[in-house]
Amino acid sequence: MTTAPPVLCLVSGDEELLVARAVADVTALARASDPDTDVRELEANSLLPSELDEVLSPSLFGGRRVLVVRNGQDAKKDLVAALLRYAQEPDPEVSLVVTHAGGAKGKAFAEGLQAAGAKVLRAAKLTRPKDRAEFVRDEIRRLGGKSTEDAAEALLSAVGNDLRELAAACSQLMADTDGRVTAETVNRYYRGRAEVSGFTVADAAMVGDVPAALEALRWALQVGVDPVPIADALADGVRTVARVAAAGRGNPYQLASALGMPAWKIERAQRQGRGWTPEGLVDAMRAAADCNAAVKGGSDDRGYALEAAIFAMSAARKAEGTR
Repeated sequence: MTTAPPVLCLVSGDEELLVARAVADVTALARASDPDTDVRELEANSLLPSELDEVLSPSLFGGRRVLVVRNGQDAKKDLVAALLRYAQEPDPEVSLVVTHAGGAKGKAFAEGLQAAGAKVLRAAKLTRPKDRAEFVRDEIRRLGGKSTEDAAEALLSAVGNDLRELAAACSQLMADTDGRVTAETVNRYYRGRAEVSGFTVADAAMVGDVPAALEALRWALQVGVDPVPIADALADGVRTVARVAAAGRGNPYQLASALGMPAWKIERAQRQGRGWTPEGLVDAMRAAADCNAAVKGGSDDRGYALEAAIFAMSAARKAEGTR
């Protein structure tokens, strides 16, 4: 990132943590230039060209603005045309940030923004173990520490591959050590317990294994996993099962393109979906939403909110036999 906020920025990729950080970086640059910067976020699939014109029109009071258009790949043709026209002569006091999943959908829009001179920030998922290990080392370095290669590998084994949870684990290690992270540090901190993450909790909750879900939750909290990604994982687990169930039975590889998720995730959701009814999934979604609200600011005891969500999801799953 340069010191001046870009007037056009394309965040390309669907790794949530990297997307969030890219948007936050642009916003921080704008606010460093003008602390009173007005920041607005809008969804591309519901944004109308008339609304865009209103948001981008010069303000009577001046000042810098940041407009974030989320999920640009879902923008309709008229909005794409309006945004590309604007990109030809952008307002120097406005930072337009478009997030785009980076796939084939809406590719022409992304290419049009690049042709107009948009700064491209990459936020693709890190699929190779080497890249995830490098992310861990960079994260610890960003926080002012140092780590060895085997420390990064040990942390991946202990926490899993979710970047949000890896970032939280790096932050916790930095808070509890002198900043020098080795494999011995990680192994001592996690006591050899591998793959305890928010998704471990969610996987157990989705199949109704309450003891395993509670055990994984309590261990994750004990070793410093942030409650927010655990709540997010519970919500993601319910949403994924609901989406896959709504798509009907089918070959995971054939459904992958239509659902926009990898075949292995669809196959896992199909297994987890056995025993759920549509009504039960609705109840579970409500429990996950309540949990998210509690964990992200509405509760003084976030651990209790997560436990309550696990019990509520189990009750929703069991209720199918009484409907």
